[in-house]
Amino acid sequence: MSPVASTPSDGVGPERSAPGVVLADDMVEAVQAFDRYLRAERGRSTNTARAYLADVTLLLEHAMAHGADRLDAVDLVRLRGWLAALAGEGLARSTVARRASSARTFTRWCARTGRMRQDPGTRLLARGAPSRLPVVLRREQAGELMDLAATRADDDEPAHLRDLAALELLYATGIRVGELVGLDLDDVDLDRRVIRVMGKGSKERVVPVGVPAVDAVLSWLQRGRPRLVASTSGPALLLGSRGGRWNQRQARAAVTNLSDQSSITQRVGPHTLRHSSATHLLEGGADLRSVQEMLGHASLATTQIYTHVSVERLRLTYQRAHPRA
Repeated sequence: MSPVASTPSDGVGPERSAPGVVLADDMVEAVQAFDRYLRAERGRSTNTARAYLADVTLLLEHAMAHGADRLDAVDLVRLRGWLAALAGEGLARSTVARRASSARTFTRWCARTGRMRQDPGTRLLARGAPSRLPVVLRREQAGELMDLAATRADDDEPAHLRDLAALELLYATGIRVGELVGLDLDDVDLDRRVIRVMGKGSKERVVPVGVPAVDAVLSWLQRGRPRLVASTSGPALLLGSRGGRWNQRQARAAVTNLSDQSSITQRVGPHTLRHSSATHLLEGGADLRSVQEMLGHASLATTQIYTHVSVERLRLTYQRAHPRA
């Protein structure tokens, strides 16, 4: 047997490795090959792959501690025992459900590649967290946020021009914050009013952009970006104060700081603008498939959550307004 390289925690819940457990050689080989599969074939990001490997390593350590001396001995009983142990540690249901998903992905891959005779994960179930509707701004709230950013940009400060361009792009397109900060100059076609976005799994899509966002990006390119450009800028569309590519943390802080200065009571981040964009599109008559393509969702079921948001908002409006509600 050989020790497996320790996998960094994904930052969710306690990471308790079984003390003194050394993984069997075929388990070590499987973890390493699974890592290559996630990155090369599935196109998973470094952080996503790290989270999968952390979950799988914990699973295999638990199985070894409970009598599994080889990979193919990891059966349904040991899988269920692992989930029960996680729940017993007090982990959130969402965390247990996510780790069950990691385990199913791993065992399915092991069976497909001949490392396991059969897939024990097909019958592994875990209760997920109760579904909650996403926080969505009303149209007037989104407008207030954009107006506030535009007022700040009147001073022609590069950072304020950039923040306005970022907010307008987030709300106009519904892109993720990681996709926003990953935009390069040649990803933006202001004449055609579209942007090219590299989404999850390295899947590329083209998203339309509205006139206010085009105007904000143009102002940033003409009056803001040239004053921040440095040797480290490269082709990045959005730059930080030192000229490097703007990062996700800085983008989240910019959105949150603006929302704190508004009359909006709930906490607003980039994903709030994504949720709001999708909901407002559906409320305006867009079809679900088009919104799915715009958001880059792999499954239509993910997009359908926004129809629930619209129905819930309609129900609340009815209860407030109808005399016999």
